[in-house]
Amino acid sequence: MFRQNSKDILKQRHLISHHNPKSTAAEQFRTIRTNIDFSEVNGELKKIMITSSSPGEGKSTVAANLAVVNAQQGKKVLLIDGDLRKPTIQYTFRLPNVNGLTTVLTKKIDLESAIQETAVKNLYVLPSGPIPPNPAELLSSPMMEALLKYALAAFDLVIFDTPPVLAVTDAQILSHLCDGSVLVVRSGLTEKELAIRAKDLLMKVQSRILGVVLNGKQAVKADGYYYYYGND
Repeated sequence: MFRQNSKDILKQRHLISHHNPKSTAAEQFRTIRTNIDFSEVNGELKKIMITSSSPGEGKSTVAANLAVVNAQQGKKVLLIDGDLRKPTIQYTFRLPNVNGLTTVLTKKIDLESAIQETAVKNLYVLPSGPIPPNPAELLSSPMMEALLKYALAAFDLVIFDTPPVLAVTDAQILSHLCDGSVLVVRSGLTEKELAIRAKDLLMKVQSRILGVVLNGKQAVKADGYYYYYGND
């Protein structure tokens, strides 16, 4: 089912919630959206981080599709590619990446000018921008906090796609700025010990873990697990 060679078709699979909103996979993303909404009873979650323990587990696919289903609900959503080492959001949405998060943080362009519209109504993207030599330092800078403050004034929901937790410290840094984190694991790939280590690292920096998404599980009738397309 996923053996076609066309890269365009592959990228469309990554946005299954947009290209095939009636599919089972799209429905599961809506279920994740609902579970996140109901995880906060005392207020609204406005800053969410999507990460994984290791590369290739599908965090970027989950982040993109979660952004789509929230935009479809009527929220004004900003998806930020916080993976300044291996960014992919520009490919998923077919957007230029000349300017983005790094050029805003280094004050080469203002945030409003760097944000790009997508083909999905209500969904906007801030790509990574050029890959910098010092990602962790940029993400922990005062400019990052100022950027997020501005974004929250303009958008109902901000979703970060971050690097894997065990690879670098970037996700832990960004977790301080978010209301909660979603950890993505991949069936048949993620080792239990690595998932536990990732969870422990997030908890050590007092990140609120909203839940874990099991990705790549073959769906069967009456199976409660999720099945998603794509990799990272």
